[in-house]
Amino acid sequence: MNRWTAGLAAVTLLTAATPVMTAWGAPPLPHLTADTNRDGLLTPADDAGKTTWTDDRGAIFLPNLDDDQRRCKVDPAELDLRGRAVDDKLAACNDAADDRINGPRDAADLAPLAIAAQRNLSPTATGRITITPADKARVFAAGRPVSSLTAGQLRNGVRLALEGRDIVRDPAKWDGLITVTVEVTDQGRTSSDAVRMRVAPLMFQNDLQPAQTVLAGRPAKGPGWWDGTPPYPDGVPGEWRKFAQSLRKATTRVRFVKGTPDGWKDMWWQDTFEPTTASMPAVGGPHTMRILIRSGNVWDIGGTSTPRPAGRLLYRDLRGPDVGIVQELAATASDSLDDLLNMGGNLESLPPYAGYPHGRIVYGSGERHPDPGFITMVKSQGYQPPLTIDTSWLMVGHADETTHVVRANNARGWTLAVADPRLAVRLLRGRPYPGLNLTDNEAAAKHIDDQLKILLEATGLRADELVHLPVLFDRVPRYGLLKALTPDLVNGISLTEHEFAAPDPHAPKVNGRDIFKSATEQALARNGVRVHWVEDFFWAHLGGGEVHCATNALRDTSRATPWWSGTASSGTSPR
Repeated sequence: MNRWTAGLAAVTLLTAATPVMTAWGAPPLPHLTADTNRDGLLTPADDAGKTTWTDDRGAIFLPNLDDDQRRCKVDPAELDLRGRAVDDKLAACNDAADDRINGPRDAADLAPLAIAAQRNLSPTATGRITITPADKARVFAAGRPVSSLTAGQLRNGVRLALEGRDIVRDPAKWDGLITVTVEVTDQGRTSSDAVRMRVAPLMFQNDLQPAQTVLAGRPAKGPGWWDGTPPYPDGVPGEWRKFAQSLRKATTRVRFVKGTPDGWKDMWWQDTFEPTTASMPAVGGPHTMRILIRSGNVWDIGGTSTPRPAGRLLYRDLRGPDVGIVQELAATASDSLDDLLNMGGNLESLPPYAGYPHGRIVYGSGERHPDPGFITMVKSQGYQPPLTIDTSWLMVGHADETTHVVRANNARGWTLAVADPRLAVRLLRGRPYPGLNLTDNEAAAKHIDDQLKILLEATGLRADELVHLPVLFDRVPRYGLLKALTPDLVNGISLTEHEFAAPDPHAPKVNGRDIFKSATEQALARNGVRVHWVEDFFWAHLGGGEVHCATNALRDTSRATPWWSGTASSGTSPR
């Protein structure tokens, strides 16, 4: 039985239960039903508590921001345009932007409602459906938007479908709740019924979930100079072919995406967006849509505030059936050092643990900080309470530079891999390494200690559960900030909970074996994790990033606890 068959059965059931009055006396109250008990069906069991919404009970709807019939197009000529007009246009095209149901797949994205039949209404009876606030959802009947109902419709009962039109961006402006009201007027008398509903929040995936698709960039131009011999002109990324081949060897699930014609060197897919999901109850299990959060980067390009052009590739290459895009972009460019913190690499997540059944968001801030509007939207989803660590001492300033979630044989099933410059120095055993500065590495180690103090206290992890990976740091003279000197082993991508694709560290060798590779393989093997080595030195490392920065992953979240199940640590109180 699909949702609409279930809805029809529920309408019949509700109709039978509706009292029938003789002649045209006082009309009975209209009976509006939503999936209040979250079983995917519409039945009398949904009546109790339908006018309030709590974490435990209340109907849910999706923000219908995907493009099920692929009608939204991206003009290649617009990919590198300055200004934000093209970005506003791209964001404005989605299934919720038109006034029709875009095929059967789109119908599945709408939440079911039903008005029970009122047999004894007069021929002049009328009905009206309102949504408060009005701009956050719309209702369809028989495939068309509806706000008024005829006596004939009311007598027979009406199946409705509700379409969400946005996400929560700032609870001070909208908390995600709506009230759907049906009013029936007959012979001068009006009666009404209502249900309370909430839009599904955006839920971050985590690194223990298997990657279904790994995304990585590739040059937009034909083969040639970027695969040549270093040094490369203007510091452009090089040796893409070595990167691509080693990544493809690590996983067959990789998809390489061509960059914009002018900006293909911005191939940092982790930094371009953060994948999330939005789900609602349905017959047979949750119905889920991927929603990709575009990075909050707005750059000054030639004196014009322009959203990061690479973000437009999300609309070209990823938006489609069951995949939507959201963006929250400042009107003007941020300071360049602050803007680095608006990237997806600065948005990470912890898996579930005691008190946090859906995990937590982790992001970096400090003396430098993300754009307030962007980070407010991220934090406003409500079910993965954010945890902030100081990353402002790092040149790039991302949360993914110092820690990474990996599986563990402990009660919670996971721990953190940690970049450890002290371990890296010890492994060198006095061997020279170009650019090594012990003072810089001790400074980095102390900053990481401060981060770990927050993370251990918040999660209950013990220090002896951490997995230490050797990474050397050095200071960027112009800014006085720190970055990874050796390829940052923490900054890899988990393919499954047992497989980790890490950057080749290119460390000194002892007995023909890279000492950092050996230490990493041994440390992760104790947690049941196998390492796949990816060559990213010229493609990513010299540009300030690693494998994780140059890739992204769409993960299988089907085994995650639905956000409405269990006790949420931060949700919407009864209203």
